[in-house]
Amino acid sequence: MAKNDLKVLGAWPSPYVMRARIALNIKSLDYEFFEETFGSKSELLLESNPVHKKIPVLIHGDKPICESLIIVEYIDEVWASGPSILPSHPYDRATARFWASYIDEKWFPALKGIAAAQGEEARKAAIEQVAEGLALLEDAFQKTSKGRDFFSGDKIGYLDIAFGCFLGWLRVTEKMNGIKFLDETKTPGLAKWAHKFCADAAVKDVMPETEKLAEVAKIIVAKLRGAGAPPK
Repeated sequence: MAKNDLKVLGAWPSPYVMRARIALNIKSLDYEFFEETFGSKSELLLESNPVHKKIPVLIHGDKPICESLIIVEYIDEVWASGPSILPSHPYDRATARFWASYIDEKWFPALKGIAAAQGEEARKAAIEQVAEGLALLEDAFQKTSKGRDFFSGDKIGYLDIAFGCFLGWLRVTEKMNGIKFLDETKTPGLAKWAHKFCADAAVKDVMPETEKLAEVAKIIVAKLRGAGAPPK
């Protein structure tokens, strides 16, 4: 696949964009990355995703594909000869999609809620919600990994990508709040999994550095708290 046949519209801090890039890396596909400017939307993005106007967008030839997990599934289906991303068994696929949906709809919003929290009580409640979610995901990891390195077994798969893309932001949240979510006492499986996920060849070059991501987080947190502040 020629590099100019595949384009990704995105931004390096975005966990959703990372999903598409990891999937492409797993399949050993070359692609051209178009960095969107923070706070603005390019004409190509607006043309490619006129409904949501959001990144990521994968452009395959002249066909745009939107939404991160849909992109991951598309890559897995089109380049089926490479390493599989989705589980082969229908039940395992359904389970992986269930937890991916939980992460996007419940867990990551709770993580963002820590930064947006107004007051210490609200912050503590958000932290507790994230910790409770990680306990559920630890249990899911123990059941689905069957003692192996990843949710998908011996190699990175769909649920690993869906959850692992948020590890950079989890680390930033830990750093900015002086807390530790993943440790070998409370979440031993996830703690080991996170280390192996970030070290994987498909991930390590697209996983943002914590310090660099923290600078972006400070800007976002200031906007979140400004938006949530009571009017004067």
